Amino acid sequence: MGQRPSIIINRLDAERLQRLIDNAAEKDMMVAELLEEELERGEVLDPQDIPEDVVSMNSQIRFTDLTRERQMIRTLVYPHALESVEDGISVMAPIGAALIGLRVGDVIEWPLPNNTEVRLRIDAIFWQPEREKQFHR
Repeated sequence: MGQRPSIIINRLDAERLQRLIDNAAEKDMMVAELLEEELERGEVLDPQDIPEDVVSMNSQIRFTDLTRERQMIRTLVYPHALESVEDGISVMAPIGAALIGLRVGDVIEWPLPNNTEVRLRIDAIFWQPEREKQFHR
C-alpha cells in the first residue's frame, strides 16, 4: 500500500466514528481497524475550521475508482443513515472508510477485504455540511 495523503477530520465526526469503531461487529473489524488508523493519523479540527475541499461525514462527493476506471457520486453516511440516503455509502464500508478526511485531488490506495487494493481519487465535493454551516449534522 502506498503512502496515504494527510487527512483532516471534523472533531464531532471523530467522536462519532470512534463510537462506531468501539462497537463494531466482528464482520466489520477490518474496516473498523483501518478507520481507527485514519483517526489516529488525521488532523482533528473543530467543525467550523474544516476546509471546504475536505470530505467530512454527510458530504456528497464525486470520486473515481482509478483501479476500475469508474466514477461515482456518493454521500458518505453513518451506517444507520444508509436507508434514508439514496446515494449513500457507509463509512463502515471499505470504500467509504477510505474517503473520510481526503481533499479534492487526493488519491489514496486502500485495501479491500478480498486481499486486493483500490485507488481512489476525490474529484469534487458537491455538498459539505461544514460549508453550509451545519456543524452538528
